[in-house]
Amino acid sequence: MPDDCIFCKILEGELPSARIYEDEHTIAFLDINPWTRGHSLVVPRNHSRDLLDASDEDLAHVIAASKRVAGLLRDKLSADGINLLNSCGEAAWQTVFHLHMHVIPRYVDDPLRLPGRPQQTDPEELAELAEEIRA
Repeated sequence: MPDDCIFCKILEGELPSARIYEDEHTIAFLDINPWTRGHSLVVPRNHSRDLLDASDEDLAHVIAASKRVAGLLRDKLSADGINLLNSCGEAAWQTVFHLHMHVIPRYVDDPLRLPGRPQQTDPEELAELAEEIRA
């Protein structure tokens, strides 16, 4: 467990958090910089840097807990939808290097617009890319 990991400090009770769910493998707490009302983070109790560093078991626990938290947010906050978001690496907006899943309640009238729009791609380019990845 790194000495400078904010989420490890939250897990150990060294830093405060507004916990909304916990089990033996994960905790979930409200994000201090929320994108929408109820934006939460699900964190495994075991430290891993990111998605690629985490064990399959910890990933399974994070996904299961994220589903539970999504249900809580839908039911308790009347969310119209949920976004799950994981950022893996600085280029993908990861700022805290402890695996975590954002559970973001969405509301029909919320102002959140995630960056980027899907772009059409030539089917031939897709086939070439798939071949490159499989090779």
